[in-house]
Amino acid sequence: MNSRLALVLAASTALCLLHACTGPTLDQKLPDLTPLFNGVDFEGWKVDDVAATHWRVVDGELEFDGVKGDLWTKKSYEDFGLALEWRWEGPSQGPMQRPIIELDGSYRLDENGDQVTELVEERDSGIYLRGNSKSQVNLWEWPAGSGEVYGYRTDGSMPPATRAAATPQMKADHPVGEWNRLWIRLVGETLDVWLNDEHVIVACELPGVPESGPIGLQAHGSGIRFRNLYVRDSTPYDPTLDPAVIGAERRTSTPE
Repeated sequence: MNSRLALVLAASTALCLLHACTGPTLDQKLPDLTPLFNGVDFEGWKVDDVAATHWRVVDGELEFDGVKGDLWTKKSYEDFGLALEWRWEGPSQGPMQRPIIELDGSYRLDENGDQVTELVEERDSGIYLRGNSKSQVNLWEWPAGSGEVYGYRTDGSMPPATRAAATPQMKADHPVGEWNRLWIRLVGETLDVWLNDEHVIVACELPGVPESGPIGLQAHGSGIRFRNLYVRDSTPYDPTLDPAVIGAERRTSTPE
């Protein structure tokens, strides 16, 4: 192998490794995307004394130390799409038995009627929508995967269709330590969630969800980082312009 060919192969290998490590990023030129976090400070966020102690900006990312203090936007949103990336940081909360959730939102039971569980390294956080903890999109290590809407899935007064739709269609989380890409769309009472390009929550109706409210990053005992936070809140909201939808079209389109 001559030296020039060896150099080309080495450069190609390095480029492939770079893409494998970082993954695809959000196209910031997509319509109506507005930064929710500027990568420098907490402009646009409500930061009380507790949050100021446990949240900080590190290398252009929001880092939470896993202690306490939710972080909320100052602005309220009605119909919106939210894009962000997140990654677990630091140790877990320890090994815990967590239930297996069926696709209809119920817990899997064994022949004795007891819940079937799986041992996980507990990590937990979430995204509050419209200032409401019930409409929180969970980020966690439960067997069902992230995206689940616990407040609606576990509410026995909700229609069966809502409880089923609030359950992820699959577990699409990347391994701990790797970045995950999330796109959340809430239009009216209809919620859709894409995790790592998988449509995990599909047209979930959330009866009684507030019409407007801030977006929140939950503090729930686990260290976590967020980056590349963008929001679309144009009116009327056009879902065909969502990054997640555009990405799906690009993956399924046939080259000319």
